[in-house]
Amino acid sequence: MCHIDESDHIVNGSTMEVIQTYPFLKSFLAGSVSGTCSTLLFQPLDLIKTRLQNASKNGANRHGIYPLVVQVLKNEKMIGLWRGTLPSIMRCVPGVGMYFSSLHWLQTNYGSSEDPSPFESICFGVLARSFSGATLLPVTVLKTRYEVFIINFFVLREVIKKIFCILNTIGLFSGLIPTLLRDAPFSGIYLMFYTQTKKMVPLSIRENFLNAPINFSCGVLSGIFASALTQPADVIKTKMQLYPQKYNTVPVAVTLVFKDNGVRGFFIGMVPRVVRRTLMAAMAWTVYEQVIRYAGLK
Repeated sequence: MCHIDESDHIVNGSTMEVIQTYPFLKSFLAGSVSGTCSTLLFQPLDLIKTRLQNASKNGANRHGIYPLVVQVLKNEKMIGLWRGTLPSIMRCVPGVGMYFSSLHWLQTNYGSSEDPSPFESICFGVLARSFSGATLLPVTVLKTRYEVFIINFFVLREVIKKIFCILNTIGLFSGLIPTLLRDAPFSGIYLMFYTQTKKMVPLSIRENFLNAPINFSCGVLSGIFASALTQPADVIKTKMQLYPQKYNTVPVAVTLVFKDNGVRGFFIGMVPRVVRRTLMAAMAWTVYEQVIRYAGLK
């Protein structure tokens, strides 16, 4: 009996040691899994959003969502809606993994409790997203230009080679400021509302089989609010990444967007972006929470 108990203790101790030794890796892998699922499912919404914003030049935007979808299906077939999926995966999969692993590290080392305060949630979300967003910005530039045929290639190696020829090192980081102004506040606001809305649900309900639907519902509510607030920054980011020579600074981009389309110009593409960002974030967090639960991190 003693020998069996000792073996069980060794096995359990070894399992706990692995969990404690590699939490950063586990959270990265969990985030990457959630990022892959959400990216593949919602890529068409991102493509439609980008093309709507690209079409809004000189006040000439007359394309609604439905006509644009019909145009893509007519000219590029069904697969055209998933154009840009490869660079999106290159950005989102490691990006979401970096975000969740950074967030886990911040919460573990600097969080005051397992239930972070609203202020802590905002700070942790902003810091984690700023790190992943700035690191992977060149891939974001590639994805944005690829979706609107500014870079018209089908082999990844050729795409990367061409973008290096077209853009210099600074060009690869075009739109950095509006990207951070969009993504960092989004993540901070989203995380704050997500954690606070989950607290409103009784613990007895959250811990049973309704856990995943509750996480998804809280994520949807949080995503709608965060996406709407950061929409203007997304428009500026898209313009600067598509046409860095013309929209070379944030003030210039803001001025030109307002001149071409007025206040409305800052909210072009809002519907597909809000739907995509909301559902993508909600799915990413739902999958992430389930994965880390099974991985023993929660």
